[in-house]
Amino acid sequence: MDSRTIELDAEAYEALARQKLPGQSFSEVIKSHFGRRATAADLKQAAARLRISEDTLDAIEAQIRARSESPATAADL
Repeated sequence: MDSRTIELDAEAYEALARQKLPGQSFSEVIKSHFGRRATAADLKQAAARLRISEDTLDAIEAQIRARSESPATAADL
């Protein structure tokens, strides 16, 4: 594994150390906070794995229908 040396001031080091769990490396802490971002493709794959019951789908559809019948309006200020 390739590695790099970075310089942190004491405050930054302490902030990083507070996030570190036992057995976790500083690299793992940094990657968990700043690593790869989820994409639309990730969402699509997750949605494909979901199993939603007909009752849940019916409840979602009813909620959408209710909102279209009574749309939100701006507050009078």
